[in-house]
Amino acid sequence: MDALTAIRAYSAAQGTAAPTSGPAEVAAPGFDDMLAGFMGQAADATRSAETQIAAHSAGQADLVNVVTAIASAEASLETVVAVRDQVIAAYQEIMRMPI
Repeated sequence: MDALTAIRAYSAAQGTAAPTSGPAEVAAPGFDDMLAGFMGQAADATRSAETQIAAHSAGQADLVNVVTAIASAEASLETVVAVRDQVIAAYQEIMRMPI
């Protein structure tokens, strides 16, 4: 996957206009903003799953909604873990570079 494809996918997920040229001309959010966004989405998905579980326990929610919310929370957590793993791998690669 090249950088432009990744930026277009991210823009589509965020609901913003996709860039039409290379990454040098794109005003993308900073890395810390992206990480904060991923963490926020994961936290929101987890809260939603917890709410659905509580509502189901009280007999107010359908089991399908609970399972969907849990699957969404799991996918968000897997995304955060994958990003973390890539950041750690990049850091380790930088540390192996000669000075």
